[in-house]
Amino acid sequence: MSFTVDARGLSCPQPVILTKNKLASLESGTIEVLVDNPAARENVVRFAKSQDCDVKVSTSGEDFLIIITRREQHGGE
Repeated sequence: MSFTVDARGLSCPQPVILTKNKLASLESGTIEVLVDNPAARENVVRFAKSQDCDVKVSTSGEDFLIIITRREQHGGE
């Protein structure tokens, strides 16, 4: 399952909050986050990595596309 969060034009911490809310509702799958400034890119990437997600970043013109993948969580040890 894949979702898109369009956080272009928003200043921090809004892109991180939107990403956090969407990630909280996702057991596994992918979220695509669009941001338009380096600070938002870095903050969203840092947050996603802190949540043990895989993160890939690409550039499209003035925008950054951050692809966050949450692997299915398995029971504890």
